[in-house]
Amino acid sequence: MQSIIDPKLLERLRVGPLAQYLDVYLARIERDGFVPSSVPCQVYAIARLSRWLQKQCIQLEDLREVTVQEFLARDPGVVHHPERATINRLLLILREIGVLKAELPQPLTSVQECVNEYRQYLVRQRGLSEASLPNYLSFVEQFLSGRASGRELCLTELSASDVTGFVKSRAANLSPGCAKLLVTALRSFLRYLLHQGKISVNLVPCVLPVASWSFSAIPKSLPPGAVQRILAQHDRTTPVGRRNYAILLLLARLGLRAGEIVALNLEDLDWDNGLIRFRRKGNRWIQLPLPADVGSAIVAYLQSDRPRCSSRRVFLRQRAPVRGFAHTITVSSIVRRALIRAGMNNGRTGAHLFRHTLAVDLLRNGASLEEIGDLLSHRSPNTTALYAKVDVDSLRSIALPWPGGAR
Repeated sequence: MQSIIDPKLLERLRVGPLAQYLDVYLARIERDGFVPSSVPCQVYAIARLSRWLQKQCIQLEDLREVTVQEFLARDPGVVHHPERATINRLLLILREIGVLKAELPQPLTSVQECVNEYRQYLVRQRGLSEASLPNYLSFVEQFLSGRASGRELCLTELSASDVTGFVKSRAANLSPGCAKLLVTALRSFLRYLLHQGKISVNLVPCVLPVASWSFSAIPKSLPPGAVQRILAQHDRTTPVGRRNYAILLLLARLGLRAGEIVALNLEDLDWDNGLIRFRRKGNRWIQLPLPADVGSAIVAYLQSDRPRCSSRRVFLRQRAPVRGFAHTITVSSIVRRALIRAGMNNGRTGAHLFRHTLAVDLLRNGASLEEIGDLLSHRSPNTTALYAKVDVDSLRSIALPWPGGAR
């Protein structure tokens, strides 16, 4: 890594209290897969911080987050692009090797304490998975933040008008699905408060249900043949393109959710038996046959394009730091770009679109609802029954004549 920097320049940048840790930093970013062209800017950023610490007579062991904020704000209106990320990475390395001590966390606010206690209740008492927690905690934190408003949180003063006012103000700007999540989260939280004795009146009846009837919507899916066109037009000439192609195949052939692709590990691929294993909702492990074209695409990515990394995730970021995807948004973005490239504007561009399309195509080709439910791991037959609405030909065969209509 040092060979790409002029040795004389590198020695000139070894200044101040950070000089002796420059080689440790260079070794780390080389291991994390940073491209050589990004190294000089990072070294300059460390040298600027080191000179600034020396000028301010700040000892390295006194370096804190507040000190970093002062350094970054030294030139009002001037943005030094790589500084923030570089310094954060440097501080992490210095803490790992024991040069800096971990900073004590800031005291939690009353709202944060209440949310953390509720979070523990959801995990320990209700058994919710980590993936489900944001659906509850985000709405509860919004509700409590509005109650605190710069002062200590006092739940004993909570009234029905507070609850209904919050629901009215939030639900009006949400889709029916998100509004239902809001109602579910708030009801759960109010039951928790009553159970813990934090409120004395049951306020759950104040949260009215959202008007959303079962089977009132039709699953959004792509038209017949659209998935094949998307896959055929996908660019596979680059490492990123081949990685994304394998992801699209997993979505199209097996109906995986975005979170299942993000969490897929190398040991979940059983090459000897042609199987793939993944964790679905409710911490249930599912094992399915691995289609030949999907397996070939994954093998091509693993053999030629997957960056070297200690991570066990199958799909990794191509840019440093090299690691698994941090969020399901990455998978949804891959789908959105593939749809745009194929000239398709469905109105819905998330990864679930491929899952719905797979179910609809299977139904049109004669698969039973039970078989589709088994593939998609639906716990309830009612979940799969929603797809029956798109089988227009079958529905037409059982439709009754309209009273008084044409004969």
